[in-house]
Amino acid sequence: MLPVVALIVPPDQPPELVLEAAREAEGRGIEELWLWEDCFATSGLAPAAAILGGTQRLRVGIGLMPVPLRAAALTAMEIATLARMFPGRFRPGLGHGVREWMAQAGVAVDSPLTLLREHTEAIIALLRGQEVSRAGRYVQLDRVRLRHPPEVVPGVLVGGRGPRTLAVAGELADGVIVDDAAPKGSPSPARVREVIDQVVQARKAAGREGRPDVVAFLPTADGVTAEQLGVHLRTLGEAGATTVAALAGGVDGPPHAGDQLIGFVDVLAQASDVLAQASDGPRG
Repeated sequence: MLPVVALIVPPDQPPELVLEAAREAEGRGIEELWLWEDCFATSGLAPAAAILGGTQRLRVGIGLMPVPLRAAALTAMEIATLARMFPGRFRPGLGHGVREWMAQAGVAVDSPLTLLREHTEAIIALLRGQEVSRAGRYVQLDRVRLRHPPEVVPGVLVGGRGPRTLAVAGELADGVIVDDAAPKGSPSPARVREVIDQVVQARKAAGREGRPDVVAFLPTADGVTAEQLGVHLRTLGEAGATTVAALAGGVDGPPHAGDQLIGFVDVLAQASDVLAQASDGPRG
């Protein structure tokens, strides 16, 4: 199947320009838009809410929300709120966050993996409408139940690179975010396959069936053409990525913002057309 083609709007984009980029993407037929959170730039949930409210069909993902910055119950409330307001259009992702930044913010922990596991377990259970009590190392909840759980429960993704984090994604989450699939702008199908293998093995060990959603982030080189980008999208899709989210720039420097990002929307839309013309198969 063809991957879903998505645009990444990075935290380098000034907040007041995010909605413009989102509307441009939707107008060009792009199906998804992904954000992420960098300390201390643009948050994820605030622009996600603005984009969802300011567009009609666009799905919005956050890849990822660093769990050390949040309380698990609050994160579940926020996800549930957006999922109820915009059913089927919000895709939340959780992760460790950059350890140095977490230390700067005063929220670094001794075991980021344990923290991620406890948050993921609690958040998924709360989104499913369960009453949750936990006495974990980092997450303590006493008979917590969401008053407004989502009717359409969004799939929770986990972002990570190391094998233990990928194991958590396979054991607990609905999918994985791969942000190192294309180092230096050159697609790495082998890396996508490696991640999928590790996540699937963890799913099987946990008694879970089915294949995970796989969102691959793809930085692009300056001057990339629609034809070149279409090839990158196809090769990552053939490797198993269900969504490929493309980032303007970011190969040898910071991601592009402003007019450069808007211009990239046109290239991405043309690349999506190239991808569709190359295959008659359905999108992932």
